[in-house]
Amino acid sequence: MGDGRRYVGAGERRVRLGLRQRLAGSARSAGPEEVADALVALHGSDPATVFLAVGARLADATRTVSETERALYTDRTLVRMHGMRHTVFVFPTELTAVVHASTGLTVAARERATLLKDMAAAGAPDAAWLKEVEESALAALARRGQATASELAEDEPRLRERFVYAAGKSYEGTHTVSTRLLKVLGVEGKVVRGRPLGSWTSSQFRWAVAPAHPELDVAEAQASLLGRWLAACGPATEADLKWWTGWRVTEVRRALAAIGARAVTLDEGTGFVTAEDEDPVPDSGEPWAALLPGLDPTAMGWRERDWYLAPGIRPALFDYSGNIGPTVWWNGRVVGGWAQRADGEVVWRLLDTEGVGREAEEKIRAEAARLQGWVGDTRVTPRFRTPLEKELVAGA
Repeated sequence: MGDGRRYVGAGERRVRLGLRQRLAGSARSAGPEEVADALVALHGSDPATVFLAVGARLADATRTVSETERALYTDRTLVRMHGMRHTVFVFPTELTAVVHASTGLTVAARERATLLKDMAAAGAPDAAWLKEVEESALAALARRGQATASELAEDEPRLRERFVYAAGKSYEGTHTVSTRLLKVLGVEGKVVRGRPLGSWTSSQFRWAVAPAHPELDVAEAQASLLGRWLAACGPATEADLKWWTGWRVTEVRRALAAIGARAVTLDEGTGFVTAEDEDPVPDSGEPWAALLPGLDPTAMGWRERDWYLAPGIRPALFDYSGNIGPTVWWNGRVVGGWAQRADGEVVWRLLDTEGVGREAEEKIRAEAARLQGWVGDTRVTPRFRTPLEKELVAGA
């Protein structure tokens, strides 16, 4: 290219994706900690996504549930907490301080201010009262180890008090103090979600006191997080980085400068890689297929997705809020979607058949059988349902 920058085409980006996202067969991981470390973060808005995303990347998927539960609830090497874009993720525990400082502090201040404003508008008690309830609830949680909101309210009854939110508006509702306060405490990094009440697909979580972590400088934490993500997902555009982090563009640019990121040329324009990642990544020729869950961190990893997801098939794979559903991948591209029917059968449909021949279909079929094998008797319904997923479940 005339500007001296290296051009990184869609083909090389797909090779990088297969290797660094642990999807190519030779790149699969030994355990959930390796998966989370490689991806930086696992989407946790839908609890099942965490397990399905891990299982798709393990060399031995039969250990998915037991090993992921061990990491989350026994060893605590993985933590479910709020992160980028005010979304729940699962992070390696050693990354919690970085996430908290780089993305959580700003959101936390806004959330607490909003809660206090809503309570004041409803004539509820003031900030001093809320602080007293908060300290009492945290002490009760520390004594119990893990607890639901209802269990904490047995120790601190004021958590049950209700106030009207957005009175007179179309979205008016009634919230308990516990519902809003625990959310704020989660964003502030004081509590995290613990073991669910049900199976690994359950969204009814207990709460636990967050692991202690040092308070980091915000700019340094942002540079650290962006560097880790760029190593896993680069090259990426400035728009990708801003979207994934939820930061202001000035913060993204400051972090890029801090890590000495290198500019490259993409089909979308200027992209960035880490200083250690400028060399081309050769294609080994290893073909791979994957069935990834809704909200998978790879499918949701970039704002600009044309290089791995054809625009024409998007309407079938996304819900109305922009959440991606279960996807079928072939050699770094989304080529279709999948679903699990009531009888447990994993079914799939191709939407983009370019370059998808007999070998691809055989490998996709093998991945569907692999998934169905380790999921067993569990039935998984995505939290955010998409047109294709609904059609496949209905047998259409």
